[in-house]
Amino acid sequence: MNVMVVGGGKLTYFLAKTLLSKGYAVTIVNRTAEERTELARALNATVIHGDGSDPQTLEDAGAGSADAVLAVTPNDQDNLAICQLAELRFGVPRVLALVNDPDNEDVFRQLGIRGAFSTTRILATLIEQKAAFEDVTNLIPVAEGKVNVTEVVLAGDSPVKGKLLKDVPLPENTLVACLLRGGNPIVPRGATVLEEHDRVILLTLPENHGEALRVLTGDTE
Repeated sequence: MNVMVVGGGKLTYFLAKTLLSKGYAVTIVNRTAEERTELARALNATVIHGDGSDPQTLEDAGAGSADAVLAVTPNDQDNLAICQLAELRFGVPRVLALVNDPDNEDVFRQLGIRGAFSTTRILATLIEQKAAFEDVTNLIPVAEGKVNVTEVVLAGDSPVKGKLLKDVPLPENTLVACLLRGGNPIVPRGATVLEEHDRVILLTLPENHGEALRVLTGDTE
């Protein structure tokens, strides 16, 4: 897969490093000459000096043959322009935009950038859920924030410990997708008995997420 990353700083460096470790071909577009040199020396990636919001720069960098373009600059206007150009002018099948100001997230989607994500919003949600529910170890919003994927560890005082899954009063539109028990994955059925230390992978909608967590953990706050 050919991936183009437009941006700079540590985020671009570590993102490109991770993609390269997975065997992807990575092209970085960076407007700062000094930073471009550092990235070229540190990474086995093609590094292009230029403004990623400029159509000619994207064309010269090979946007026409990219499988994905990731716009991760600190400027939301640039990230929007980069993704719109990549998708509409160069036909890139996958575009992803960092939204620095979470208030702009809906604007990006209204303008056609479905792969817009706000790290601020994601972190705020993680902190909120972690503070409210001690046994929640992971929370990832997917499908543009319309679905939550959560990992919940069942403690010894969990109200559902020892119950059959079919007898657990989970709210509507909630699914226990998987259990991790002793490091082994289990695809649960109604007759599956929930045990202490089970790691429950839970799919919920945002509106019933809190209620589902309370059923599994017994927390009321």
